[in-house]
Amino acid sequence: MAKRIFSTVVLWLVVFGTLWFFRTRGALVLMALISVFTLREFYRLMAAAGWAPFAKLGMFFGALITLAPFLEVRFGWPAHPLLAFATVVFAIRIVAERPPEKRVEALASTLFGLVYVAFLLQYLVRILTPLPGDTISPDGRLLLCLWLVAVAKFCDMGALLTGLAIGKHKMSPLISPKKTWEGAIGGVCTSMGVGALVAWLARGQFPAHLTPLYAALIAAPIAVVGIVSDLIESVIKRRADIKDSGHAIPGIGGMFDLSDSLLLTAPVAYFLLGLR
Repeated sequence: MAKRIFSTVVLWLVVFGTLWFFRTRGALVLMALISVFTLREFYRLMAAAGWAPFAKLGMFFGALITLAPFLEVRFGWPAHPLLAFATVVFAIRIVAERPPEKRVEALASTLFGLVYVAFLLQYLVRILTPLPGDTISPDGRLLLCLWLVAVAKFCDMGALLTGLAIGKHKMSPLISPKKTWEGAIGGVCTSMGVGALVAWLARGQFPAHLTPLYAALIAAPIAVVGIVSDLIESVIKRRADIKDSGHAIPGIGGMFDLSDSLLLTAPVAYFLLGLR
């Protein structure tokens, strides 16, 4: 627990320091790194399951797909062909580079990584990217991105602490034996409180409709989806028969263990925030 708390504090300091000094560009670099390292661990899990994905080129495409909304606004590069182009490239590669018994698995696992990790994280970049004629300032979008990360990650912390204190009823014993319904409720309540607090602190930068009350209300479904997102990572790790996706972060695990709750919550938050 001490290692987890220490790592959490250090990670938040790194995030705040990067955003304070480098603003939007720093956040975009963080998003690209999170996407690449999460994909790296995801493909390692798929390889352990015997599916032989194309990891290196997958990570390259993953970085481009995640940053696509910013690249489209900044340079006019269209975002929509990337996933289609990647599909064509990997379909060609499986014929030449994978044995017949692994071709379907190699293609499926590589493309699933691009969709589940890179494409879903793209919605964080959509929240973050300033648009022409925008009614939200770049710093406002940066704070909205931080709001989402805080809502998702404090749900993890609230669920852990509540589960340790009063957790009795197992939520999904076959997937994640330590998770309890009491912990899940505590996590959702924590997210609602954090969502309201951040909205109040950033009220001068947030859209007018994002009041503390509204922020608390939409934080609830985001937190629930974050719990599901965490369970999906557990499903993937169990399929690979690996406990942790990595060991880069003491007390937490790997980058996938850190980013898992952001994957499904990013598109949900994007639509609930009413952004364009």
